[in-house]
Amino acid sequence: MSVTERVAAHPGLRRWSWVVGAAVVWVAAYWANPYLWDWLLFDVLALDPDSRLGSGVHFFFYDTVKIGLLLTGIIFAVTVLRSFMSVERTRTILGGKREGVGNVVAAGLGVVTPFCSCSAVPAFIGFVAAGVPIGVTMSFLIASPMVNEVAIALLLGLFGLGPTLLYIGAGLTVAIVGGMVLGRLHAERWVEPFVFETRLRGKVIDPAIGLTWDDRLQMGREEVVTILRKIWPYLLVGIGLGAVIHGWAPEDLFARYAGAGNPLAVPVAVLIGVPLYSNAAGVLPLVEALHDKGLPMGTLLAFMMAVVALSLPEMILLRRVLKPRLIATFIGVVAAGILAVGYLFNAVLA
Repeated sequence: MSVTERVAAHPGLRRWSWVVGAAVVWVAAYWANPYLWDWLLFDVLALDPDSRLGSGVHFFFYDTVKIGLLLTGIIFAVTVLRSFMSVERTRTILGGKREGVGNVVAAGLGVVTPFCSCSAVPAFIGFVAAGVPIGVTMSFLIASPMVNEVAIALLLGLFGLGPTLLYIGAGLTVAIVGGMVLGRLHAERWVEPFVFETRLRGKVIDPAIGLTWDDRLQMGREEVVTILRKIWPYLLVGIGLGAVIHGWAPEDLFARYAGAGNPLAVPVAVLIGVPLYSNAAGVLPLVEALHDKGLPMGTLLAFMMAVVALSLPEMILLRRVLKPRLIATFIGVVAAGILAVGYLFNAVLA
């Protein structure tokens, strides 16, 4: 029996051969990416690598392919892993948890559970209906967009292990402390009454149970297509802005207004980040370019956290279940935590 016949006769072998083959192609493409653009832009098109045009154009094409490859591999792998952990299972785990331990567990689960701004309202209602305390629910809602797996993997690929661990630790701390503060304020009094009238009826069906490996791999492929189709405009805008900053913006401009010597750099970064609606994939190219211009890591972390954790669309959606006073308190508590993170890391890493 030939190799082709053996593969055809064993579906499992065919499945994992495809996975291994795709992984090899991905690694080869990621490795070849910088050499490809160096050759095409600097050798074939004869752009000067030290010029503003050459530097900016190289940044755009190189980062577009690099981040596209990172997103493809990360989304696929994370979706397969995340198929073992659904929102329903998370709700079951958190149901009845007391504050303190519950905040820590909720923040950790927020990192690995699929969640976005569009699911803020149903997730909030479902958690409260399952008996999860408001403070614990808030820890989950803060951690899920702020410390997401895509941001972790992209940070690791762009900046290395140190800044990535700083980001994870800072984000989880903000989520845990922020949820505990909101819980101690008895924030349930600022929740719309209909939320507490909602009750879970019947048995919760967990879609993570009963999936085959073929199902999980298919979910991974579909999620790659869905997310890339949804975020590519933000991604290109973010990389384009990063390319402009990288190639044309003078370094002394950022050092003067957002450098370590400016005590207002962190709050300015947070104020700029809040109205921007993006995700980690869209904002990280901009963060990378600003980092190359010498901005402190604490200021950059504060900017990125403000963009992904305090987006205006999410606040608008949450208004359906939260009264304005709780939304304002939520923004204030999270913003204070982000400011503390920015100042702390600027001081530690100075």
